[in-house]
Amino acid sequence: MNAPSNFACKLIAFTFSILVGSSVASVVSVDEANAEAVIVTIDRAKVLRISRPADTIIIGNPSIADAAIQDAQTLILTGRSFGVTNIVILDADGEPIVDETIVVQGHETNTVRIYRRAVRETLACSPICEPTLTIGDNKSTFQAAATQIKERNALSDAVAKRK
Repeated sequence: MNAPSNFACKLIAFTFSILVGSSVASVVSVDEANAEAVIVTIDRAKVLRISRPADTIIIGNPSIADAAIQDAQTLILTGRSFGVTNIVILDADGEPIVDETIVVQGHETNTVRIYRRAVRETLACSPICEPTLTIGDNKSTFQAAATQIKERNALSDAVAKRK
């Protein structure tokens, strides 16, 4: 596999950054009256504030999204995989506070997708383009990046355990 040249990656990243612009962190406030889907980007967290204290949180498909409780009225949603699921939040009396659709979508900021016929590879460019793990990429490219990330993380964990 031939990797794109550093200059080509920089040019693509520069062009893409002009077209897309910068991303901004967001906070979503959800209550019973809000009927819109909650949009979450894969591998990113989003703050979800609710109108009353939560007692029970149910995610329809936890392989698509995950929720962590920050406090009684603040949750952190994390996109795990592309797809659509739902979140149901109940109060202490079992009454629904939230029953919303969650849409987990891919991130586009500072990424470049290279297609070679039916084979896709994704690069994260900020400013140098490097392979990144993206669902739907070529299996061998995905596995190579995953292996390198796991090995790097194992080295970091080993050093941290020695301290």
